[in-house]
Amino acid sequence: MRQFQFGYKGQDALVRELRKIRQWSRTKIYSRMVFQVFIDIIDREAVEKVMDTIKDEIPDALIFGCSTNGHIINGELSGRTIAITCTVFEYPTSRVQILQYDLNEENESRVTSELLRFLDDNTWVTAIELLVTIRGMSMTGFSDRFRAARRDIAIYGGGAFNRDMNDDEACVFSSVGGYTDHGVVFVLMGGDDLHVETTYITGWKPLGRELEITKVKRNVLYEIENRPAYDTYYRYLNIENDENFFSNTLEFPFVFNHNGIQLLRAPTVSLDDGALVMTSDMYEGDMARISYGDPETILREVAREIKALNRFSPEVIKLYSCGARRTFWGSEVSRETAPFQLLAPASGFFTSGEFLRTKEHLNQHNVTLVVGALREGDVIEQKEMPSMEGYGMEFSGRVSMVNRLATFIQAATEELAAANRQLEMVAISDGLTRLYNRMEIQRRITERVNRFSDETEEGISTKPVSLIMMDVDDFKKVNDTYGHAEGDQVLIRLAEMLKRTIDVHAPGSVAGRWGGEEFMVMLPGFDLDMAAGIAEIMRKSFTEIGFDHCEHQTMSLGVAEAVSGEDPDILCMRVDDALYKAKKQGKNQVVRG
Repeated sequence: MRQFQFGYKGQDALVRELRKIRQWSRTKIYSRMVFQVFIDIIDREAVEKVMDTIKDEIPDALIFGCSTNGHIINGELSGRTIAITCTVFEYPTSRVQILQYDLNEENESRVTSELLRFLDDNTWVTAIELLVTIRGMSMTGFSDRFRAARRDIAIYGGGAFNRDMNDDEACVFSSVGGYTDHGVVFVLMGGDDLHVETTYITGWKPLGRELEITKVKRNVLYEIENRPAYDTYYRYLNIENDENFFSNTLEFPFVFNHNGIQLLRAPTVSLDDGALVMTSDMYEGDMARISYGDPETILREVAREIKALNRFSPEVIKLYSCGARRTFWGSEVSRETAPFQLLAPASGFFTSGEFLRTKEHLNQHNVTLVVGALREGDVIEQKEMPSMEGYGMEFSGRVSMVNRLATFIQAATEELAAANRQLEMVAISDGLTRLYNRMEIQRRITERVNRFSDETEEGISTKPVSLIMMDVDDFKKVNDTYGHAEGDQVLIRLAEMLKRTIDVHAPGSVAGRWGGEEFMVMLPGFDLDMAAGIAEIMRKSFTEIGFDHCEHQTMSLGVAEAVSGEDPDILCMRVDDALYKAKKQGKNQVVRG
């Protein structure tokens, strides 16, 4: 595999570059020649002129490209309005084909269905590079449908963009479908000797506590923890809702887990009602955190990924970097892209969104650098890792100030969260037995029984719920004869037995201390017969416990199953009546209520 890269300097210069490539190819054997064209202005005439020139000089070439927020040539931000790469696939087994479709929210299902059918019929495809116009369009449905594609197909690419980040206009184009401002281009690659490795780099790290996304519609984030989303930025970062909102929040996108990986989403606009327009869709119920960007942290991640890619021995590297990263770095943007040139010719562009498939999920990223590495043939000899000296990747070992402050804040946040969890447990736990206290077990019974009643009334079949209530027989005699310390041991050992029995025989059930020597167990999914069986196991297990002074003790148990529409308090009274009968009938037994 070979790649040529150059900036556009006019038609005459383009023809000279193309003729150099054509002359080189006459002495070589190759299977496909693929040109990628980047343009950072919306100019259909200029695009078509470049494509026509390439076709005239190299008729069998495939061509594709898009508009960008800037493009990367030889690892560096290109200063040219148009830039061009030519990738030559040299192995005869390598295959490349381009498909192009018009794309909008009305036809995305048909487009993905057609592509998936093509993949089913063409098992040679092992990688897809995609370019797509996405501004103003939700890509969630489009991305989700790729779960049906074969797991061995790598997919990566980016959203077409515009020199002006506030302008939604963008375009994609190819030699098979021409120019369009609402479309997608798929470059399908495969063959026994073609290998593709993908990865992604964020470098942004979570900061502070998790926040629940409580109201969102596609990429408009309305509420976080039931408050206007903008409040989060004002409360934690003191960022005003003014003309500088975008630039001030750029270093602090949200990070959240989705499809098993971390995704970033940055706000672009704060609306008057406090809603935030995000760079891509977010999802209600997800837990998000503000993250921060630190140059040294980012570069360390770049260095780590470059070392990992070196083992792959790439021959060509494709870079799809978010336009927000270009803004973040400013004039130093090439610091994170130039080092890839050490491994292989590196090209790409600054996107409106990055796409990368992880396992079966095609995820839309933001504020992320997606990397696609290509190679033909096997690695014959592992290359020595090139020196990164001169690329700004020499680290002193000192941790940056922002990194240290963030680590401090994160540690303090985690300690506070742990303390709060401990306080919550104290509030709902019995101090002696460590089971739930009366208030908490009663709350859980009420919640579960009410849900059972509601679901049943709606005609939906649901699992039953039963209660076991127990009381240590003649417990006052233990305290009076052997002291309260021995009595406490009886209750503690009983609680331990309940936990063990639940773990083994009734997972998902909960136990609590009802008061004094009385205990309650709630068993979701257990009917009366099943609950009575568990109660008998508990009764027998308790009789087998030997205590230091009072030797063996017994307990009486009542069992009751909830009835549709029954008030939880009535259910508790019924199980209490069953326990009373067990006591009255001689103790050390289970009675059904």
